[in-house]
Order: sequence, then C-alpha cells, then structure tokens
Amino acid sequence: MQNKMQEVSRRRFLAQTSYMSAMYAAASMIPLRALGENLAQDARISATPVVDKGFASVRKVGNGLYATISDTTKGLQTMCNGGFLAGKDSALLIEGFVSTAGAAFQLETLRSVSQVPVKGALDTHYHFDHSLGNAVYGANGIGLWAHVNTAKRIYDNYGTWQRLTKEQLVAPLEKQLASAKSEAAKQHLQGDIATVGNVYGMVAAAQLALPNHAIDPAMGPHKVDLGGLAISIEHYPGHSGTDMIVRVPDQNVVYTGDLFFNGYFPIAFDDEATISGWRNTLKMFASLDKDTIFVPGHGQVCGQSELAMFRSTFDDIEEQARKMYKAGVPVEEAQHQYVIPEKFSKLSTFSWGFSIGPTIQKMYQEWGAKK
Repeated sequence: MQNKMQEVSRRRFLAQTSYMSAMYAAASMIPLRALGENLAQDARISATPVVDKGFASVRKVGNGLYATISDTTKGLQTMCNGGFLAGKDSALLIEGFVSTAGAAFQLETLRSVSQVPVKGALDTHYHFDHSLGNAVYGANGIGLWAHVNTAKRIYDNYGTWQRLTKEQLVAPLEKQLASAKSEAAKQHLQGDIATVGNVYGMVAAAQLALPNHAIDPAMGPHKVDLGGLAISIEHYPGHSGTDMIVRVPDQNVVYTGDLFFNGYFPIAFDDEATISGWRNTLKMFASLDKDTIFVPGHGQVCGQSELAMFRSTFDDIEEQARKMYKAGVPVEEAQHQYVIPEKFSKLSTFSWGFSIGPTIQKMYQEWGAKK
C-alpha cells in the first residue's frame, strides 16, 4: 500500500513539475497586452499605474480596489496576477505569488496607499505561482486565507518536491522522452527537461507557508466588510478544485484567480480540474453586469469581450474533440490532433500537454471514455 501511494504521489509530482517547467519556459516569452479601448476609457481604472516595477505593476481598478498585473517578459517575481482591497477599516491582499519578492512588492505597494490593518492574504488556489511567496505575509503577522483544502495540497505537492533531487526529477522525464512515439510528445518532454531545473530551484528554495484561515465552501460565500467596502469570497469549480474568487458586487469587479485566463488557452492539467464545471463557472461570469471588470489570473485586466473569447476556446476544443470522439479516435491520439484556428492564433497554450491536451482528455472522460 505504501509503495502504491508513493507511486501515485510520484506520478502527480511529475505531471505537476512538467506543467511548471513548460510554464516557466513560456512565461518569459508572452507579452502583456495593453488595456482594451473600452477599459482604457473606464473611469474606475486609473490611466497610469500606482507603481510599475517592470515585472509587475499595480493599477487602481475601483474605489479601494487595486490589481497587481504581472509582465513575465520583464521578470518572474510574481508570474500571476493578484491585487489588494483597502477599505476604511482594513485591507485584504490577494495571492502569495511565486516568490517572496513578489509578495513583498505587493505588500509594500499596499502600505504606500493605505495604513489600515491587513485582515488577511488570500491564495485563490494552491498552485505554485500563487502561493510560494506566502512566507512574507506570515512573517508580517498576516493570516493566510484559502479554500479549506489548499494547505494540504500545497504540502502534499511541494513538500514532496522539496524531498526529491533534481536528478530524481530529470531521470523519469528522460525515460519518457526515450519512449515517446509522436513528435509532439517529444517536443513537450524536451521542453520539460530543459527547464525543470529552474522550476525545481524555485520550489526547493521556497519556505512553504501554509494557509491558516480555512474557508469552507460548504458554508456558502464568505462575506467580509473592510469598512465601507463589502466583498464576497466564493468557491467555483474549474481549474484546481481549490479555486476562490473575490467579488465586489457594488463596483462590478471580480478577481477571478485562474478560473479566467486572458490571452491563453485553459490550463486543465490538475487532477481536480473539471471542464463542465469550469464552463458553468464561466457562464456565471458572463451573466454578471456587462460593465464588469475582471482581474484574471494571468493576462491584462479585461471585460466581458475577453471573457467571451476565453469561453469560445472551450467551444472550439469541444467541437473538434467531439468529432474525433464520435469517429472513434483514441484519446491518446485526439489530444494531439486539435488544430488551432486562425482566430486563436495569438493565444498562448503554455504547453500543449498541460493545456489543450488535458482539456480534451477530460472532455473524453466526461463523455464516457475509459481512462
């Protein structure tokens, strides 16, 4: 039983590490888009950032609302997006980012605009690029908030990584490369091997800080009053199984975490990712006010038109995958046969094997295909 559990943990680790390797390699090559014309004219959004450090900038997106937007072409200190909300009585930080430098930058920026006590810092989910910098908040006496399962998933995944060596990581990937049958699989694995050392270094050097303020979705939306600023922290299915959003209903602003990627195909590698659940979540986002401002997990601050584009990637993947499924194409082949249409040619896939590939795999599973 113990050996079986170790093998399951190892397989999960390798899948997660491969994703991160691909993400690390791709991140520095993805330019950050400018604000869309409609949002550039939106009075809620400041014309210039409060602070711009290159790797990330902080821009006001509402009354007491700020978005931290990463530009990975200029550095990987943050990688994902986040932000903070400051009311009259207290503030809430969003995301621990990939490094303590990233989290420290956000905390310092908050302190430059408000001196109210910090009520907490929320990880929107457990993934490395949203949580490895948590220790900065803990060191400053700030409680770490997250979905009730986030602490365990951080420990189970990244605690495992820290007990392995770089050689242990690379050897299985090289073995997979040697037996790869398709050119696409070979390309994915070559990219993984080339960058896994960088990601391993990030995880190995991190001081894991686990959330200590668990938010249980079974209790319903977690309402918080920051002093004239009412917010709702809510759980929805889709990307990781631990996904939380921060909604500010009075101002039509939503911090989505990785339930929304602006300028990317969906990343669906996680064991607990659910395509049908994710699409229902996006349908809910689309039902919000037409003037809703979204702070996505990655990409520029955006609105409903960009959300519609992201939703349409699921539609197109399903259309092509459904035809293959009905034609009896095995999922092992189907996941590599999707053709990116011209309208999506500028979107990033991060890595095919952890974006489009697993999206098709999970669609097949939901349609009744055997694993």
